[in-house]
Amino acid sequence: MTPTETTTDTKREIEVQVPAEEVSRETDALIQKYQKLARIPGFRRGHVPASIIRQRFSQDIQNDVIDALVPKYFRKETERLGLYPVSQPRVTDLHSHEGEGLHFKATFEVMPEIKVEGYKELRADHPEITVTDEEVEQSLNALREQKATFSPVKVRAIEEGDYAQVSLDGTPNQEDPNTKPVHMDDVLVEIGGKNTMPEFTENLTGANAGEERTFDVTYPEDFSDERLRGKVFSYKVKVNAIKTKSLPELNDDFAKELGEFTTLDEVRKRLREGMEQDRRTTAEREAKDKLLSDLIRRNEFQVPEALVEHQIDIRLERGLRALAAQGLSQEHMKKMDLPRLRAGQRDQALQEVKASLLLEKIADEEKIEVGDEEINREIEALATQTNQTADAIRARLTRDGALDRIRNRIRNEKALEFLYRQSA
Repeated sequence: MTPTETTTDTKREIEVQVPAEEVSRETDALIQKYQKLARIPGFRRGHVPASIIRQRFSQDIQNDVIDALVPKYFRKETERLGLYPVSQPRVTDLHSHEGEGLHFKATFEVMPEIKVEGYKELRADHPEITVTDEEVEQSLNALREQKATFSPVKVRAIEEGDYAQVSLDGTPNQEDPNTKPVHMDDVLVEIGGKNTMPEFTENLTGANAGEERTFDVTYPEDFSDERLRGKVFSYKVKVNAIKTKSLPELNDDFAKELGEFTTLDEVRKRLREGMEQDRRTTAEREAKDKLLSDLIRRNEFQVPEALVEHQIDIRLERGLRALAAQGLSQEHMKKMDLPRLRAGQRDQALQEVKASLLLEKIADEEKIEVGDEEINREIEALATQTNQTADAIRARLTRDGALDRIRNRIRNEKALEFLYRQSA
């Protein structure tokens, strides 16, 4: 029997006929099972006649026959035709009558025929990574700021350059249900600081500890906090304390305070190396993203919907785990518009599936394989991250069928690395 190709080259429809003798054999086996379990008044358990079982449980037995034979013969027919489903079949036109065979149609998705082309002509930037002395000093000064100390001032009012430790309440001037009041306790405000709104500097300069000031603040349309952007707030601010900031000297003693350093030059060297590595990683990631986009553009093909839906599931699960880690409650998650979230993930999920399938083909073409030692390194890393033994991790991954997924992921990563290295 030849499968019918439907509207896309990823869908197939087949007709399956289960022989009457197979249906009869399965029916008899189920009747015997029911005889052992059925409790019917007037009969001892295990001694109910088959005719009574057949009459009393006719519909249940028929359903059980269908449940047993449809998957079995669907699998046999797809194997005979050399088809490899990637989705669950949709069964239609199912006909089953006592004494006859079983007939049904099944529609399902298969992998498309993918022929990857042009990947050896792909090119990506491999920029030279540089870090200037000025950038190193900026990073060093950021470390210095982290080690700043704040000393209280008790004998004078606030001056520019001071830090006012304040509690504040802010109320929006506009009637907007989406704009919430602001309340903060013991926040430090740098008087005259580049990130301080001018109204705070103007109205707090000259104030003494214990004083309260009220004033309005107009936030610009491009303000960093979108909750305040373009709004006017009326603030009531109490000055709890006045402080001055002291920065440590940049010398070898400062380096020693940072740990595992003996000189300031060692700190500068480590900062430079870290910045170079970060930029190298960013440049490589951007180059690989471009390579994948170009690869997909050169090789258009249809993708089974089941694979896209599965990738959407993975992306949503990853996102919800991240939200839970940030403290979002289960109650809030239940209120999310999941259909809208799924729709928003679709385009990216489709690109990810295409990229994965193309990388698999490139790995085939280039005979890229993953050795057991690479799997072992991955397991060891997972064991370290989760504070478990490698044997426990391996047992769980084997039980969940995840080892093959890990092997495929590493193989695709190696294929992408191959693309990147040959794209220079």
